[in-house]
Amino acid sequence: MHISSATLANTQRTIDSYEGCADDYSRIVDQFPWPSLEAALRQVATAAGKGGQILEIGSGAGWDADFLETQGVSVRRTDATRRFLELQAARGKEGELLNVITDDLGAPYDAVVALCVLIHVPRDQTGPVLEKIVAALRPGGVFLVSMRDGDGETSGAYHMSYWRRDDFALCIKEAGLALEWDAYRVNRDGDGWHTFYARRPE
Repeated sequence: MHISSATLANTQRTIDSYEGCADDYSRIVDQFPWPSLEAALRQVATAAGKGGQILEIGSGAGWDADFLETQGVSVRRTDATRRFLELQAARGKEGELLNVITDDLGAPYDAVVALCVLIHVPRDQTGPVLEKIVAALRPGGVFLVSMRDGDGETSGAYHMSYWRRDDFALCIKEAGLALEWDAYRVNRDGDGWHTFYARRPE
């Protein structure tokens, strides 16, 4: 998979920006999932089964992983931002550095969770990243992902890619996943978010 120098530069700039704001970000993010997300995470844990192995891409503060672990699954916490991992380590939670664009994801997992993180993947890399995720799932494994609603992409301190529901649903299908449901939510900042729950066919 070819990754352009511009993509690598944009990705590193995004990571560097998170390094600078990780402490503040961890303080303002809700420690417990809102009801619809809680239901989705419970569904992921049920699909993975007791003792199931889940890869979380972009763990951030680690609150979603905390909740998943209360459901009896094992979560591999990963993030491309070292400071997030340091903050989790300070409260006894182990995580690993992982860049979803450039790194191998390992396999197989019963589920992969990527919430509010693939928004930073350039649109032309989204297909290859989704294919990596599918390859990391066992047959029958599930994938939970959230994406910002909108068109195009912007590059600044954070590279942001926006997707309309039907366009990202097509990306999921083309990567080899079966979409089981999706939902739309507007957050407290007025931003629209799509959540998708898909499965790798048996």
